[in-house]
Amino acid sequence: MSREQQAVARARKAFNTGRSKPLEYRIIQLKNLKRMFYEKQKMISDAIKKDLNKSVEVTQLHETLGIESEIDLTIRKLKDWAAPRPVEKNLLTMSDTVYVHPEPLGVVLIIGAWNYPWAVTVGPLIGAIAAGNAAVVKPSEVCVHTAKVMEDLLPIYIDKELYPVVTGGVPETQELLRQRFDHIFYTGNSMVGKLIMEAAAKNLTPVTLELGGKSPCYIDKNCDITIACRRTAWGKYTNCGQTCIAPDYILCEPSMQDRIIEEIKKALKEFYTDNPKTCADYGRIINQRHFKRIINMLDDCTIAAGGENDEANCYIAPTLLRDVKPEAKVMQEEIFGPLLPIITVSGVDEAIEFINKGEKPLALYVFSSDNKVIDRIRDETSSGGFVANDCLVHYSISSLPFGGVGNSGMGCYHGKYSFDQLSHLRGCLIKKLNMEGVNNVRYPPHTPKKLSWARFILLKSSSLGWIGRMAMLAILVVVAAVALQRYLH
Repeated sequence: MSREQQAVARARKAFNTGRSKPLEYRIIQLKNLKRMFYEKQKMISDAIKKDLNKSVEVTQLHETLGIESEIDLTIRKLKDWAAPRPVEKNLLTMSDTVYVHPEPLGVVLIIGAWNYPWAVTVGPLIGAIAAGNAAVVKPSEVCVHTAKVMEDLLPIYIDKELYPVVTGGVPETQELLRQRFDHIFYTGNSMVGKLIMEAAAKNLTPVTLELGGKSPCYIDKNCDITIACRRTAWGKYTNCGQTCIAPDYILCEPSMQDRIIEEIKKALKEFYTDNPKTCADYGRIINQRHFKRIINMLDDCTIAAGGENDEANCYIAPTLLRDVKPEAKVMQEEIFGPLLPIITVSGVDEAIEFINKGEKPLALYVFSSDNKVIDRIRDETSSGGFVANDCLVHYSISSLPFGGVGNSGMGCYHGKYSFDQLSHLRGCLIKKLNMEGVNNVRYPPHTPKKLSWARFILLKSSSLGWIGRMAMLAILVVVAAVALQRYLH
């Protein structure tokens, strides 16, 4: 039995004991998880510093604070989320108890990503714990130091049988995917996402795929250009551009290009000084393979700002590209790095047309003071999330679903959406063994009179309102009583 098989088997055995189901137990695990981030913050920050050159402050802002907030929300709301959810009834079920009952799926596989290793790995884990599941956690091997810290810390703070951590690379992940799970939650790129989905299909395992894509950013001529560029620069160059919802490219009218370049340069100087390489708030590319991939995208582009790089330190300066053509290498795949191409379009019509020629992105951004422009881009395009006059911030709102559409993913999470995504929402109806006469309408022999009653009950009663339905129920009870008396005699 491989190490991966053993981890899954232990998690399944632990789940089958039923200990993950009581709400009290789930809350204890969540509280312990939050305590880990408080007690081991230095260990967590040191590892991320080694992996991505993130400062302590950036690590807390972009990783752990969001997780702690999500845990607090989940603990506060869990009783409500897990409670039976009453639903509307029809006349035939008015006297029955009808509700949706959330129940755990079983054993969930969580495959994390390296760019925000804690946020995108522990985020789904919070949902899995809250929903009463067991979960096998597979951190990204690309974030070497953070993966080791996860492997060391998680078993100390949360149930190591219910929530085992499995580390390793592609072979270990492939071995995990050969096991049977009740749900697979993957964060990464669409190429691997297809492989995950293919593996899951063999067991009809449902998947949540949090992928990416080229998220457009349209800057309208009718807006505060300085603020638009400041917010765009922050969204793009945070984590050195290694953010799945970073603005991938800018669309603007030709007359705006020079101004946008100047304003973004000003913002970069404000954020990262004249020398981002020595700035504590500017990160590094995760490894040399990704460094080379990003540098190769510059081949057929005109650099308007930045471009400096140091392969030994995996450093690429915040870079702006001007007059970029749609066929340029940088426009053929998600950049996932600190390059920001500017493509000129004649206006909002051409911007919408350009966006719709590509795959559906994970996020779409528009900066405009004109609500009609904002509404048009929202209504005439499709994307995982849509934000007007800012970047990234929708990720921080737990009451919004976060997820992709089409090539950028499927399923969503955050807050209650995580709980629902990793629960089976079981439809339940509890009926009493009386009022049998009401059921005559459904029993053979079928007659035109029964059909007319069925038509009224199923098609007309919904328009009667609550009082009307109660009155009709009373009439049905009387009819049923008469029918039952005839049947008995």
